[in-house]
This record gives sequence, structure tokens and C-alpha cells, in this order.
Amino acid sequence: MTEQTGNQIEDQPLASGGGSGRHDELNKEAREHLWLHFSQMGSYREGHEIPIIERGEGAYVYDARGKRYLDGLSGLFVVQVGHGRAELAEAARAQAEKLAYFPLWSYAHPASVELAERLSGYTPGELNRVFFTTGGSEAVESAWKLARQYFKTIGEPSRYKVISRSIAYHGTTLGALSITGIPEARQPFEPLVPGARKAMNTNRYRCLDCSNLDHCTLRCADSIEQVIEFEGPETVAAVYVEPVQNSGGCFPPPEGYLERVREICDRHGVLMVSDEVICAFGRLGEMFACNRYGYEPDIITCAKGMTSGYSPIGAMIAQDRLMEPFLKGSTSFAHGITFGGHPVSSAVALANLDLFEREGILEHVRKNEDAFRSTLERLTDLPMVGEVRGAGYFYGIELVKDKQTKETFEGEEADRLLRGFLSPALFDAGLICRADDRGDPVIQLAPPLICGQEQFDEIESILRSVLEETWNKL
Repeated sequence: MTEQTGNQIEDQPLASGGGSGRHDELNKEAREHLWLHFSQMGSYREGHEIPIIERGEGAYVYDARGKRYLDGLSGLFVVQVGHGRAELAEAARAQAEKLAYFPLWSYAHPASVELAERLSGYTPGELNRVFFTTGGSEAVESAWKLARQYFKTIGEPSRYKVISRSIAYHGTTLGALSITGIPEARQPFEPLVPGARKAMNTNRYRCLDCSNLDHCTLRCADSIEQVIEFEGPETVAAVYVEPVQNSGGCFPPPEGYLERVREICDRHGVLMVSDEVICAFGRLGEMFACNRYGYEPDIITCAKGMTSGYSPIGAMIAQDRLMEPFLKGSTSFAHGITFGGHPVSSAVALANLDLFEREGILEHVRKNEDAFRSTLERLTDLPMVGEVRGAGYFYGIELVKDKQTKETFEGEEADRLLRGFLSPALFDAGLICRADDRGDPVIQLAPPLICGQEQFDEIESILRSVLEETWNKL
């Protein structure tokens, strides 16, 4: 694959309606009517501008004034094939003309059937049953509901608990939020769904067992078994793991970790859920990340990159054996979503997967991931860069006060660093990424999968300039 933006929508003006006037008008209307997600709305009331992103092309987006930004986060780990792909817009138009909507409640439509068959061809083993949702949180919650009803149906009704990992993010619906391991995200909505327990994550940089060793002791995997045994295996339905954990800053799995988790789940009769809402569809160089790491889960949850963000869709993909109890008599999975498997979204997903294969997107990621990593690792000469970690086109850069002691930024100091300076400074410099403190402070990067060395160098250059300025201010 060449380092191109592909078939883009051509001849669009840099801003519709005319520069600053258009931007100011939209900002006023946004302040009065729009409720932004995960945003401190009070800061906008005090006069801070709301960034208005108006169009995209390839790896770049443009605001309502016409300023260009490198989309270093693919929107939100979503826009795999880049912005402005005309063929995906055309797929949506053609399907909407033919059949804009019909539910999957006792019916099917061709696009959903074709997409389910297509996805089952990418999954390992017997993961052949596709339940469509509209996004990742719904997919995660659907998997918990399936696990609970499955065990009740086969005569093990006490299995209702789930285990996930510290600081892991699995979604915002109440069930998915219960599985999420970020205290600050959970506390405003407590009490949550009972039965969600937490184990260690795979943060080797700060692991008390093995951060100074040349190998992982796999205590992080064994901690999952300890939680299962403490709770009672007969009460545990599922274990959720992201192949590379997002929250906390891209924690990759140590060698042997996912195989050990699979063994633990098998030993105790627990379902293993591979949450690939971010990691699937090329982010790590494979359609599904479990293929990269060589394990077969019982359930995969996915969303985001399935359509490259051109239309919302998600899915829970289950082993054939999990469908078996629902093929007998009058039993049904008592769950459904109005827009799950939407015809337009399904058609866009099929067109997106066609584009993946035609342009060799997976091969492009595998070919260039080492270059991306090595380019980011240049930043380790900076005094506040503690570690660069991740895989594929998915990386985190941990920021520290002291590289020798790994002293971190905490509390108000971290908030001032990330939200008060780094986030706006990086945006002003033309880079969209995530400065995050769910865990220790990190900068996260997940650019569109069409990016190459030119974009890697641009990312490194902007980060270097802003981080050097940040250190001087500190």
C-alpha cells in the first residue's frame, strides 16, 4: 500500500460559510445548546472556545476557520481508512435508497447477513455467531447478558460475576461501566450492577514484581485466577481483557499472558471475552487482535473501526457452543437493540472491509508499525518521557517528573499539566491526540491506518516541541 489518502471526496472548501465568522457563530450556538461528552462544560461557559471540526481528508481534519490538524487519534480510535472516503459515503447512499431501516427482531436483511458471514471468516476457531449492536458499550454489555443467560440456561445459575482489570475502560452503559476499572468514571453513578470484580493489569513499567526484570512473572495473569478462587468459580461467568489495554496508556500483553488467561478460564469453566472495540479492524495489524496474539476467546466484542466511523455499528461475536442452548425449544436470548445491524451501517462496514482488502491496510500496518514505534522512541531522550509502549498503530507515551525514580504527576498538578497546558498546546500546534490521566499521565496516539513516515515524523516533531516547552515551564 502506498502512503496515500485513497479515494477522497474532492474539491471541498477549507471552511464552509467563511472563516472566523462561521466559527464564532457555531461556537455561540454550541455553548447554548450542545452538551459535549466527557467534557468540563464550565470551561466553555468561562469563554474557552469549543473546537469546531468541519471536514476531513485522509489523515487530516480542518476546523471551521480552515486550520488543518493531523488526526493522531483517528477521531476516537475509529477512522481506520482516513477521512473523506467517497466509496463509503456512496455505500451508505445506495443502501439507504434501497432499504434505509429494518430491525433484526425476528427478521434479517441482506447487508446484515453478508456482514455476519464476512466477520465470521476473520475470527479464529468457532467464533461464528454475530449479534449486532450500535457501539462498543452495547457490545460489552451484550456479552455480559449472554454469559449470564447462557449459564442459567445450562443449569449453572450462580454464575453471574465478571472479572476485568484495574484501570481498564469497557464502556459507559451501566453494565459496561460496572466492568470498567476506573474509579473516577464509576463513582458518579454508583451503585452499579453487582458482581463486577477487578484484577491486576499488565502495566510492566510500574509492576512491583517485574518492572526491573527482563521478563514478566505473569503474576498479573495469576491474579485473575486468585479473584476467581476468592469469589468461588461457581459464581464467575466471564473474564474481560483487551488485547492491548487502552486506559492507562496502551498496556501490551506480556509474552504468555493471554495464553495463561485462556488456561485459567478453561480450568474454572469461565468464559473469556476479548474486548476488541479498539484493537480490532487493523489497529494492531490484524482484523482481530486475538489472531495476532494467538488465542481463541469465547466472545469478541468490537465496534469503532468496523465502518471506520462512517456509520455507527458494533458486534458481539460468540462461539457456536454459546448459541446451542438458544437453538432448543422456545428459548431465546432476551436482548435486542433497535438499531443493531442497521442496514446502512452494515453496508458501510462491508464497503470498508472491501477497502481494507483492496488497499492492503493490514499489510500496511504490519509493514510500518516498527517505523512508527522507532519514531516515537526518539522522544525518550526528553527528560519527562518515561516510556513509549503499545503495538501496531496504537501507542502511549507515559510522562514522568523523574525518569530514574519514575515519579509521576498527580492530582491538581496532573490536571494542570494535561488539561491546563498539554491538551491545548498540542491542539494549537496542529496535532489531535489524547493527554490522559486515567492512571498515570500519558499521551495516546492512534493515527489512521493509512499513515506513513511523513505523518510519523510530523507527530514526533509536534510532540517534541510541545514537551520541551512543557518541561521548561515546569
